[in-house]
Amino acid sequence: MYYIATTSLQMYNYNSSNRKYIKNEEYHKRLNEDSLMHTPEFVIKPRSHTVWEKQCVRLHCTISGWPEPRVVWYKNNVSIDPMAKPGKYKVVSSYSVHSLEINKCDFDDTAQYRVSAMNSKGEVSAFASVVVKSRFEMNHPKLFLMRTLNYGVKFETNIVEKFGVSFGREGETLSFGCSVIIYPSLQRFQPEIEWYRDGKSHGDRATLTLSHLNKEDEGLYTLRVITKSGFETHSAYVFVRDADAEVAGAPGAPLDVHSLDANKDYVIVSWKQPAVDGGSPILGYFVDRCEVGVTHWVQCNDTPVKFARFPVTGLVEGRSYVFRVRAVNKVGMSHPSRVSEPVAAMDPADRTRKGTTRSTKQIHKNKTKTKQAVKYTVATKNYVVLSWKPPGDKGHEGVMYYVEKCVSGTDSWQRVNTEIPVRSPRFALFDLAEGKSYRFRVRCCNSAGVGEPSEPTEATTVGDKLDIPSAPGRVVPTRNTDTSVVVSWEASRDAKELVGYYIESSIAGSNAWEPCNNKPVKGTRFICHGLTTGESYVFRVRAVNAAGISEFSQESEAIKVKAAIGGGILHASPTPPYGITVLECVRDSMVLAWKQPTFIGGADITGYFVDYREVIGGVPGKWHEANIKAVSERVSELKENMLYQFQVRAANMAGVGIPSLPSETFKCEEWTIAVPGPPHDLQVQEVRKDSLVLLWKPPVYQGRDAVNGYYIDIKEADADFEMWRGVNEKATHKTFMTDLKEGESYVFRVRAQNKAGVGKASDPTEPVEAVTKPGTAEIVVDVDDDGVISLNFECSNLTADSKFVWSKNYMEMTEPERMTLETKGNKSKAIFKTPSEEDLGIYSCFVTHTDGASASYTLSEEIIPLKTELAVELLEKGRVRFWLQAEKISANGKVEYVFNDNMIHQGEKYKMNFDKNTGVIEMFMESLGKEDEGTFTFQLQDGKATNQSSLVLIGDVFKQLQKESEFQKKEWIRKQGPHFVEYLGYEVTPECCVRLKCKVANMKKDSVALWYKDGREIKVNEKLDFSEGVLTLEIAQVTNSSTPLKIQSTEEGIRLYTFVSYYNDELHVTWHHKDAAIAFTERIKSGVVGEQLWLQISEPTEKDKGKYAIEFFDGKGGLRRTVELAGQGEETHDHIRHAPNLAVCYRARVAGGLPDVVTIQEGKSLNLTCDIWGEPVPEVTWLKNEREMVSNDHYILKFDSGKFASFTITCVNTSDSGKYSILVKNKYGTESGDFTVSVFLPDEEPGKKK
Repeated sequence: MYYIATTSLQMYNYNSSNRKYIKNEEYHKRLNEDSLMHTPEFVIKPRSHTVWEKQCVRLHCTISGWPEPRVVWYKNNVSIDPMAKPGKYKVVSSYSVHSLEINKCDFDDTAQYRVSAMNSKGEVSAFASVVVKSRFEMNHPKLFLMRTLNYGVKFETNIVEKFGVSFGREGETLSFGCSVIIYPSLQRFQPEIEWYRDGKSHGDRATLTLSHLNKEDEGLYTLRVITKSGFETHSAYVFVRDADAEVAGAPGAPLDVHSLDANKDYVIVSWKQPAVDGGSPILGYFVDRCEVGVTHWVQCNDTPVKFARFPVTGLVEGRSYVFRVRAVNKVGMSHPSRVSEPVAAMDPADRTRKGTTRSTKQIHKNKTKTKQAVKYTVATKNYVVLSWKPPGDKGHEGVMYYVEKCVSGTDSWQRVNTEIPVRSPRFALFDLAEGKSYRFRVRCCNSAGVGEPSEPTEATTVGDKLDIPSAPGRVVPTRNTDTSVVVSWEASRDAKELVGYYIESSIAGSNAWEPCNNKPVKGTRFICHGLTTGESYVFRVRAVNAAGISEFSQESEAIKVKAAIGGGILHASPTPPYGITVLECVRDSMVLAWKQPTFIGGADITGYFVDYREVIGGVPGKWHEANIKAVSERVSELKENMLYQFQVRAANMAGVGIPSLPSETFKCEEWTIAVPGPPHDLQVQEVRKDSLVLLWKPPVYQGRDAVNGYYIDIKEADADFEMWRGVNEKATHKTFMTDLKEGESYVFRVRAQNKAGVGKASDPTEPVEAVTKPGTAEIVVDVDDDGVISLNFECSNLTADSKFVWSKNYMEMTEPERMTLETKGNKSKAIFKTPSEEDLGIYSCFVTHTDGASASYTLSEEIIPLKTELAVELLEKGRVRFWLQAEKISANGKVEYVFNDNMIHQGEKYKMNFDKNTGVIEMFMESLGKEDEGTFTFQLQDGKATNQSSLVLIGDVFKQLQKESEFQKKEWIRKQGPHFVEYLGYEVTPECCVRLKCKVANMKKDSVALWYKDGREIKVNEKLDFSEGVLTLEIAQVTNSSTPLKIQSTEEGIRLYTFVSYYNDELHVTWHHKDAAIAFTERIKSGVVGEQLWLQISEPTEKDKGKYAIEFFDGKGGLRRTVELAGQGEETHDHIRHAPNLAVCYRARVAGGLPDVVTIQEGKSLNLTCDIWGEPVPEVTWLKNEREMVSNDHYILKFDSGKFASFTITCVNTSDSGKYSILVKNKYGTESGDFTVSVFLPDEEPGKKK
C-alpha cells in the first residue's frame, strides 16, 4: 500500500507539471559543469576551550565545499607548522572533518586560533580561543580575569549621546562629551578614555571642558575609548568665533603665537593672521612681551609689521618671557591674542655646557674663522636674521661675535653692533634701506681679541623673500546636511610655506560675507557648518602664509542648503562596489567588472580604484594599487598562472570610499574556451506590476565565434538555486520581461551563445519587485497645431543631480540628428524634426539619481496619431462635451467609449458623435452626477493601428466641473423669462439728480416693473421700453439750506450761529457787519463745529451793535442770513438759485449688500460683497474689532471697478469671530457699514452655548 501510494503521488505530480519539468530539464542541459562548484562552508565550527596547564586540547570542525578545500590552522594569525615543533601540534584531516591537537598546554598556548578553508571559489574562516589556567589562579581570581581579558573576552564598545558640531565665542566656556556603554560590563574593568586634547572621564560619561575659548581651540575633537579588544572613536568640529571688538570695525585677534627661534639676544615670534579684518585691510601687527612672574606688558615694535614673524630683542639673558600680538587697521586695535608659552632668552647650546670650566685662548687673527659661511634665516623688508656656526677652535666658552655689513658694490664694511658683541650665533638686523643690496660677515671675539672675518654672504636685496600666495582656484560647493555644505577648491599655485586657507560664505545676492573658519585649514576641502536651511549661499577662499593673505578666489556657484541624498558627510563618499567578476583573462592581465555602489554619496562617481593581491598557498599577500578608473577595465602586469584577489573603491568629489570585500580567488590564465564569456552590467528599467525591461552589455570575451543571441534566466528572489528557469527557448536579443506576478520579487541573469554553445551566466541582478510605484508616468505622444510630433516624459521625484537620458532602441542618443531634446523643470521632450520611416523604433527615457523612473514608447505605423488628447468642456444648458481629434483616420475607423473600465454606449445618458472627415470624436452628457466621477477613455482602432486617450475626473476637479455645469443649467432656466442683463445701478446727472437704472431682457407685453424703497412699493409714472428693456427711476435734486441766524450769550460774550444742511471744504463762508466784511481778531473769531457756523464776539461794546450777515457760496449758488444785534429782529434774504447739493450727490456711500450678522461653521469659507458709490472713487478700508485689516492668504480683500467691494475669509476658524466694518471715504464725506461674524464648531448648533 505504501509503495502504491507513493507511485500515485509521483504520477500526479508528473501529470500536473509535465511541461514545467521538460523545460527545467532542457534548461539544466545548458548549464556548465562548474555550476556544481561552491565555496567552502563550515558545517560545524571549532569552539573555544579553557584548560588547565599540562592538559591537551583538541579543536575540530567539519567543512564542506567543492573542489575539496585546502585547510590551514593559524595561531594569532601565524600559520601553524606541525613539523616545526614535533609532538606539540597534530593536524588531522579525514574526509570533511579537520582537527588541531595541542599537547601539554602551557601559558604560551593561550591565544586565538583560526582555521581557514580555501578552494577556487573562495575562502572562509572560523575562530576559537584557548585559555590555559594555572591551579595557582584558583586563589587569585583577578589574575585570571586579566588573562581572560587578554585572550577570552571580546568587548563591544558603543558611544551614545554623541556630541555634535559646536560653536563658541572667544572668552566663553564650552563643554561636550558622550556616554560610553561597554558590553560585557565587568566590575573590575574600566575603559581608558582619551581626548585629542586634555580631557577627563567621569564614570560612564566622558566630558571635555574648554575654559576661556580662543581661536586656537578650533578644530576637530576626537574621543577615543580604548579596551583590550580595540578602540572606538567619535569626532566633531568645534568652531570658535571672534569676540566682539572694543571698537566696531577693528580686526579680529591674531592666533597661534609661538616662539620660532630662541637664543641669548632675541626670540623670533611667529603668529597667524586672523580671518576677520573688520572691513578694512590690516595695516600690521604689534608684538608685546612680558617677563614671567610680572604683569607688565611692553610693546616691542614702534611701527606695525606686516610679516607674521618678528625678532624681539632687548631681552635679559636667562630670563623667561611670554608674548602676545595685536592687529591694527584704520579703525582701531584688536584684542590681544592668546599668550604664548614661556620661552627663555638662552642659547640652547648653553644648557648643555652649563657647569663646564671656562678657559681663555687667544684667537689668532690669521687662522681662526667661523666654521661655516653666514647665511640668511629670515629676510623681510623690515629686518634680516643671520645665522652661523661657532668656530671649531677650543676655548670658545666665552666667544662673542661682531656683525658687519657692506653695501653691495663697495668695500666699506661697517660694524652693526658697535657697543656690545652678541653671544649667540644668530643676529637680527634692523634699519636697513628697503631696496638696497647688502653683504654681511661675522667676526669672533673673546678676552684675547677679535678674530678674522668670515666669508661674506652673497649680496641680498632688502625686501620680503617670501611672496604672498596666489588666489586659490575654482571653488565647488557640495550639499551635505540641512545646515552644512562641503566646500572644495583648487590649491594656490606655487605657494611657499603655506599656513592654510580661510573660507567665507555669503547668502546669494547679499554680498555680506561671514567667515566659515577662524583657524586656517591645511587641506583643500572643508565642511562649512551653521548655515540656514533652504537659503542659497556662495563661497570664496583665501590662502595664508607668513607674508600675508592672498586675494579672494572667484565666487562659487550658488548652492541651496539642504541635506544630500543619504544624509550628509557620513555618506559623502560612495559605499563599496560589489559583485566583482572576471570578464576576460589572458596570460598577464584580466578584465574586471563590478556593480556600482548602492549609494553614490550624493555626487556622481568620478572613477574607481582597483587593488589586487597574490594568493600563495591559500595565504593572501599585500594589496597593490592598479589605479583603474572605469566601470570595467583591464588589470595588467599580472603573473601567469598566479592566483589573485581584487577589491574596488569608488570615488566622487567628496573622496574615495571604503574598499569592497575581497573578490573570489581568480587564476590568471588565458581563456581558450570556445563559448563566450559572461554578459555584464545588467540593468533593470521600466518596472511595472507585470513587466520590466532587462538590459545588459555583451561579453568582453567572445569565444571562438561572434555572439549570436542570449538566454535569459529568471527565478523568484527567495527561491533556491535549482529554481532558475529559462525565459526563452531560443537564443534572442529580447529585453522585455512580461507575465510577472504583481508584488513578487525576481532576480535575472543572462548567458551569451555563439556557434560553439552557451557561455557562463552573468552575475544575477539585485532583487526587483514587480510593482508600479506611485507617480509612475508614461511617455506621451503629442501633435501640436503645426503637426509637429513630440515624445513627452514627466518625472515627479527629480533631485538636483537628475538628468533625462533619451534612447532609441535602448541606445543612448547624445546628439541625435533627427530629433531635438528639450528639458524644462521636471519635463523633457524629444521633438522629431522631419518624421519618416527612419524614426520608427522604441524610444525610452531614463531619469538618473531617482528610484528608477523610466518609460518607453514604440513608434510604429500601427499607431493612430492624435492631434489633441481627450478634453472636456461645458456647453449651453450645462451640457458636458468630451472630445478629441485624431490626426487622420479612415472610413473604417472605430471608437469604443469606456468609463471606469466599463464599456458605455449610445443611449439616454450618453450621446456619441464621430466625424471621420475631421477626426473629431465627441460624447455628450446632459449633466454630471456623483456616479459620473472617474476615468473616461476613448479607444480608437483603424485597421491594425490603435490608440487611446484618457481623462481623469476625480476629486476637486470633478466637483468644480459638476458645480459649473449645474450653474450653467440654472442660468439657462433663469433666462427663459424676463431677467436682468444689467443689475440695478445709479448715476448722477449734471443737474445733480440721481438716476437709478437697470436693463432687462426677454421682456413681454404683459411684463410689469415694480419699484421699491426700503421694502415699500413706490409709484412711478414711467412706461416700460420694450425695445431696449432699460428701466430708469429719477430722484429729484436735494438743495442746501440753513437755519435762521441766531444770537446766544456766552461767558466770553455773544455768539451768532446757524446750522446748514451740509458743510464741506468747498463751501466759502463770509461774515458781514453793517454790510462790510468782518476783519477777524483775537476778540472776533469765526469757526465751524459739525454743521454749525458761528461768530464769537468777546467783550462786546456799543460799536458791535448793528446788522450781521453770513454768506456761503459753493461755486454755483449762494445763501445769506442776517440778524440785528440791537434786538430789532431778524431779516433774512435768500438768494439761492437752485444750487445743487454736491455733498449729498457725490459723497462716498455703502450702497448695500452687507448683512448685520453672519453665522458660519468652522472650516467653511465666507464671502461677502457690497456696492460702493462715490465721485471721485472712494477709498475702501476694512476693519476688524476697530483695527485695520490687511489682505493676505486668509483674508482676501478686493475692490473691483470702483464699485464692488468683496470680503473673503478662507477656512474660517473660531478666531475669526468678531465685529467687522467697511469704511468708505472721499472728499465729500465718509460712511461705514458694520456686520458681526460668529463662528461655531461642527458639533455645535449655531447660537447654542455648551
